[in-house]
Amino acid sequence: MDRQPLLFELGKPGRRAVDLPVLDVPVKEGLIPENYCRQEKAPLPELSQIEVVRHYTQLSERTFGVDNGFYPLGSCTMKYNPVVNEAVARYPGLSSLHPLQPVEEVQGAMEIMYNLKGALQEITGMDGMTLEPAAGAHGELTGLKLIRAYHRDRNDLKRNKVIVPDSAHGTNPASTAMCGMEVVEIKSAADGSIDLEALKAAVGEDTAALMLTNPTTLGLFEHKIEAIAKIVHEAGGLLYYDGANSNAIMGVVRPGDMGYDVVHLNLHKTFSTPHGGGGPGSGPVGVKKALVPYLPNPQVVKTGDKYIWQDSPKSIGKVIGFNGNFGVMVRAYAYILAMGGTGLLRASEDAVLNANYIKKALEGTYDSPFADKFCMHECVLTSKLQHEYGVHTLDIAKRLLDYGYHPPTIYFPMIVEEAIMIEPTETESKETLDGFIQAMKDIAKEASINAEVIKTAPHTTIVGRMDETLAARKPVVKWGD
Repeated sequence: MDRQPLLFELGKPGRRAVDLPVLDVPVKEGLIPENYCRQEKAPLPELSQIEVVRHYTQLSERTFGVDNGFYPLGSCTMKYNPVVNEAVARYPGLSSLHPLQPVEEVQGAMEIMYNLKGALQEITGMDGMTLEPAAGAHGELTGLKLIRAYHRDRNDLKRNKVIVPDSAHGTNPASTAMCGMEVVEIKSAADGSIDLEALKAAVGEDTAALMLTNPTTLGLFEHKIEAIAKIVHEAGGLLYYDGANSNAIMGVVRPGDMGYDVVHLNLHKTFSTPHGGGGPGSGPVGVKKALVPYLPNPQVVKTGDKYIWQDSPKSIGKVIGFNGNFGVMVRAYAYILAMGGTGLLRASEDAVLNANYIKKALEGTYDSPFADKFCMHECVLTSKLQHEYGVHTLDIAKRLLDYGYHPPTIYFPMIVEEAIMIEPTETESKETLDGFIQAMKDIAKEASINAEVIKTAPHTTIVGRMDETLAARKPVVKWGD
């Protein structure tokens, strides 16, 4: 397919998309240093308005997302976001607020935040909640700071090690390092669960916490969670819940009831807000009672029929400017109100059902390292059965693009060789799942008949197979490079 010309290449001298009014603001001499002033016109493309509109419209049509196709990105929950939640977030009384307005003028917004906190506390089994963090990783950092503050307040200064399973999301060790603590990695057992003996050997007087998502990144529920919590707590440490995979358990079981002390949620994954493109996101952090005094300031509280901001003297302080990404909170609150407890439970059940449906349908066609287990909201397969034809996971992912599907997550979790991680979410129909399953089977058949067509895929996209390592290390980010 031919490359679309760039705006700079389309431009012709004298064309204009808009006429700007003459500058009528007095310019104070010397206000801007001479060396910062442009001496000649910026080399911008000159185009008519219709050319600009068509250019960006055509680019937008090439963007793949959940609104135009199946997006089974494992561990990222790229599910459909109901349009009604977008409409609610755009209500003028919510979208036009300013964070510096007096509390008397924003009582409705504060009520939403207060009620959202309460709902999330109920869903997670926590006693307190902050809405400030702007993403999951930001929530992790906040949660670890709370854990550190808790230990320091008890004068338990030696606790600076955080245990992280080898199957964890990469943000777990990164957040630990950012918080100034030391990462202790433990290996998983053969069945993908936490090795209890390895955990017992890792905990000690210097253990601050264990970070563990449940279900794990292998898509498996950690059934030994109560024993795990007991080991960590008896050592004096705390248990941290990475909520990235809570799409499988909301309404079914609560992290607080499993023994977790701190939990973060991804509102932009689990509770219906846009995901991808770098933001905005929201990563609220919930805590058990003992950690409530350390939550970020300020906290929204209710006194009588009024909502006010309240500070705690033991708080870790603010973790973001103002009070977080309010629009994301509105979407999540609208979603929770619309779903109710029964709806959230059904969403989890459907997510688990869909993942197991795909897993069972593709077993035998693709290698299934955990074929003897039920998965949760995502399943992990591998391309090992296709290796005899020289076809690997990356090839299968690229070929899926030709079939009109966004590839699943590949090569993660890293403890599974040639991993293909598929998360269908609860919002996809059986017909969509069947189409994806058939595409995966067709690709497996192609591997045995004409492997070259897979190894050279994709063939129908604007850009063919790129050197992704080079693109990541030496990206071309501007025209003319």
